[in-house]
Amino acid sequence: MLDIIVIFLLISGLIFFTGGAVGILRLPDFYTRLHPAGKMDTLGSLLMVLAVALFNLHDFTWNQLITSLKIMLIVLFVFVLSPTATHAIVDAGVRAGLKPWTKEKK
Repeated sequence: MLDIIVIFLLISGLIFFTGGAVGILRLPDFYTRLHPAGKMDTLGSLLMVLAVALFNLHDFTWNQLITSLKIMLIVLFVFVLSPTATHAIVDAGVRAGLKPWTKEKK
């Protein structure tokens, strides 16, 4: 049963990473490309690292439990820093005078 949950989490994380990559490639400007980079990659990271933490608990020992807790701290670190870094990058773009994309009128 644990293997099925781990596989589901890995596939879900892969789907979110793929969506983030497609968003980065398809969206028109700097600001809109940061949206999938900040959100989709954060959720994809959460799911994949959670899968690793669960897989580590396959044979339960105290050392593996501590390792899984450390892995979950990585998730917390990513959840705090990824949106913060995205906001800082957007702020740097605004300060540099980068104009947002607007649809051209025909």
